[in-house]
Amino acid sequence: MLWAVTVCAGCKTVFSNDGRFCPNCGAPAPARIQAPTTGPGARLDLGWSQVIVGNLIGDGGMGVVYQGWMYYNPHGPQANTPSHPVAIKILHPLMTTRDFVRKLFVGEATALQRLNHPNIVHFFSLVEAPGQLSLVIEFVDGEALDNVIARHAPTARAYRQPCLPFQRAWHYFEQLLGALAATHELGIVHRDVKPANLLIRRDGLAKLTDYGIARLPADEARRSGGVQPGTGAYMSPEQVLGRELDGRSDLYSAAIVLFEMLTGKTPFDEGDKSELMVRASQVEDTPPPITQLLPQAPPVMDLLFARALAKNPDHRYPSAIELGNAFCQALGIPETPGWRAQREFAKRATGMVPAAMVPPRKKGGTQPIAQVDANAMRNHLANVYAK
Repeated sequence: MLWAVTVCAGCKTVFSNDGRFCPNCGAPAPARIQAPTTGPGARLDLGWSQVIVGNLIGDGGMGVVYQGWMYYNPHGPQANTPSHPVAIKILHPLMTTRDFVRKLFVGEATALQRLNHPNIVHFFSLVEAPGQLSLVIEFVDGEALDNVIARHAPTARAYRQPCLPFQRAWHYFEQLLGALAATHELGIVHRDVKPANLLIRRDGLAKLTDYGIARLPADEARRSGGVQPGTGAYMSPEQVLGRELDGRSDLYSAAIVLFEMLTGKTPFDEGDKSELMVRASQVEDTPPPITQLLPQAPPVMDLLFARALAKNPDHRYPSAIELGNAFCQALGIPETPGWRAQREFAKRATGMVPAAMVPPRKKGGTQPIAQVDANAMRNHLANVYAK
């Protein structure tokens, strides 16, 4: 695959417009060139494995996503691991020269590298070549939750019935909370929790993905023109306002995801509202009681969502596990093996040292205790879900 770009001979700025002058230094622009990037049939050598790039499965303004296959080194420690599909996110060559975008992409790799949980897409490698940056992650055979909701929402709204049956919605929600519990214990705030970023595997296992704007530094947020990155319909008030964030911001977004799974719409979804109007509603307006949209819902759900969607983060549930426990206790939800496993993981993770604070491992040394615990718990949780 080739992308047409222009490289300034003076300041080396890469740009894609058809102008005759460099937008950075004003020098005359040379002829446009074709910047190569990885495409179908290409090979990425990771040392301990190789990835063969397959078909294109998605694209956007920032880059493209391919499906690929990972083959392990027959002489390496994972020699007996069978080949399996992966997803390859490739940043547009133009974007690799922009520090802000590059930091976001590398930040996603860093966040995923520190997380090891069955409900978070698995990280394999960050691959850099001249003019190209690629992220190799787990391929999820399924569909995003927003597509699931979109299929059921029209009928649900027409008959004022739940968009997804509560048991199914709770099954996805408890997995989302488990992923967020692990994320927050490592000091990471996702910042973009929404149905489009929760992938549902064909067997019902949910995978949180897209940590592209996780833990965005405040100074960089201010340089983005005052409009905070994120999706307005799911952003917490403090995120809209550009204030300091912690895990309670993600829990606000998660509560909106549950609200949408049950009602087929987000609290401030009024059809023709612009993105800025929706963001203003997050800060100023009171979300409607869920019983207004679902009269058959028990009244206690209004109280649960009122606290989960409080404007002040101090008034919300303090952690993902406490949010889940509150719903379980108030609604009499039977305890599931999956939720027990999520609580156990959160308990184990509480004492884990954030990866950013763990000294680099010396050659031949042992793994940091945080990573060892994460691997053990990932295997434990996978066994629980398999039963």
